Amino acid sequence: MASDEQLRYISHYPAELLDKVLLLIDRNRLGELILSRYPDAHDIRTDKALYEFVLDLKKRHMRQSATVSKIRFDDRISALHNALGQHRFTSRVQGNKLRAKSEIVISSVFKKAPLAFLQMIAVHELAHLREKNHDKAFYRLCEYMMPDYHTIEFDMRLFLTHVTVHGPLYD
Repeated sequence: MASDEQLRYISHYPAELLDKVLLLIDRNRLGELILSRYPDAHDIRTDKALYEFVLDLKKRHMRQSATVSKIRFDDRISALHNALGQHRFTSRVQGNKLRAKSEIVISSVFKKAPLAFLQMIAVHELAHLREKNHDKAFYRLCEYMMPDYHTIEFDMRLFLTHVTVHGPLYD
């Protein structure tokens, strides 16, 4: 039986849905379900490739938004701290000018994940360039960039649950 800690990614969903996921976990079928929907992991493994991937998304959907100075994977970001990615905005005074920098950091767990999950995290963090809070406007922007955002987010939560319970799914 999975523990509360192992179900942290889906714990806020209705009990009926949790029961279905627990049944899949108990029968060792959750990985099969994920692999049937997302058979392959992406090949974006370096920070440079990630930078190009995220900037391409930004150019397609958010051309007028602030620039992003750095985009990278980070081993220190974990869902244990309620983060799969982070958008960091810093500003500092240099001489008599105010310099602002924006950075996107994505958990390294997404180095070996389906492209849709990496894209969902990137879309989420890019949306924070315009919308700081997780409100209706934020999720409308996410859906604009990725129409099936909420479906992919749920599947990504199933993937993370599988990784927590059984370990990596993709090599």
